[in-house]
Amino acid sequence: MATKTIGIAVALILLGVAGYVFTGFVSVTALIPAFFGIVLLALGILARDDKKRKMAMHIAAAVGLLGFLGSMRGLMKLPALLQGEPLERPVAVLAQSIMALFTAFFVGLCVKSFIDARRSRP
Repeated sequence: MATKTIGIAVALILLGVAGYVFTGFVSVTALIPAFFGIVLLALGILARDDKKRKMAMHIAAAVGLLGFLGSMRGLMKLPALLQGEPLERPVAVLAQSIMALFTAFFVGLCVKSFIDARRSRP
């Protein structure tokens, strides 16, 4: 699961940097996915240590959930963007939607991993 965490982290970092570039290097808030990615990257690296794995992955799951909850509003505006309605910040809506999907997927992986770990206990 540590490797998957690192993969999602890299994807979020790339999303944040791309959002920052597409906003013309003006909007620092476009880097929010990258900030979440940096935290998840650190936790993924920590999770490679057997002694720290459980703590790191539980914190990573919480960070992923916070990331999903914070970016969910982008999903609410996505249908309007896809229908061509004019929006104030279309890049933000797209980036938030992608972040919501990435983090929801990640939290789902974490929950599955936690369930599998509990079932495999003697």
